[in-house]
Amino acid sequence: MSDELAVSINGADKVFNQGEADEVAALSGIDLDIQPGEFVSLIGPSGCGKSTLLRLIGDLLEPTAGEVTVFGKSAHEARMDQDYGMVFQHAGLFDWRKVSANIELPLELRGWSKADRSTRSQEMLDLVKLPDFGGHYPRQLSGGMQQRVSIARALSFEPKLLLMDEPFGALDEMTREHMQIELLRIWEETGTTVVFVTHSIPESAFLSNRVVVLSPRPGRVHSIIDVDLGKRTEETREDPAFFATATEIREALRSVEVGQ
Repeated sequence: MSDELAVSINGADKVFNQGEADEVAALSGIDLDIQPGEFVSLIGPSGCGKSTLLRLIGDLLEPTAGEVTVFGKSAHEARMDQDYGMVFQHAGLFDWRKVSANIELPLELRGWSKADRSTRSQEMLDLVKLPDFGGHYPRQLSGGMQQRVSIARALSFEPKLLLMDEPFGALDEMTREHMQIELLRIWEETGTTVVFVTHSIPESAFLSNRVVVLSPRPGRVHSIIDVDLGKRTEETREDPAFFATATEIREALRSVEVGQ
């Protein structure tokens, strides 16, 4: 792996409304390093600061204390250099723009020519296995298809880091499992580093190289679980090693709930 970390977080705290009566300490003393090309999931009790931590990495929030660097730069510099792609629970597509135009939007904002945007959007539609849907509107697509378009848009400008905040949380179970397989295929094809927030123990076990378990608020890194399941397929979900990994994650979550 590269000597340069994809993400390095050192002593990061996040306090909302600091000094006010409604002050909330969301994160405390977060230390976490992520290597290039890793797939790392963040999991923990509701309200533990998973999404807040993702937003610190993405420079959508600033830490109250500590430091966040991305590929050797400050989080802000990395965002200015367009090192990030972001996908959230809701696809966030613009209803009045066709699918291709939605994918092309980040490229349009970056000054790409119309021809280059068109070529790239078709490449991305091929990547997410929606090659014939560029002329459709988002409302004509299922929820899973909309999330594929959202992923295509996030990856269109080849970011080195993809931040995902419960992107499959609103999908039914079968669609969610299919999207997990698709995401891993895309991750393997692109080599992008992924940081993924989830509430789902099976999802974290299935997708990740490592699972970071956070404690209740203020969120701290309680434990980091290495996952070694080889190439993931549908059969992986029936593998005893998968169940053992999910059990390890579940037990870590139980221990944080009781304060161990």
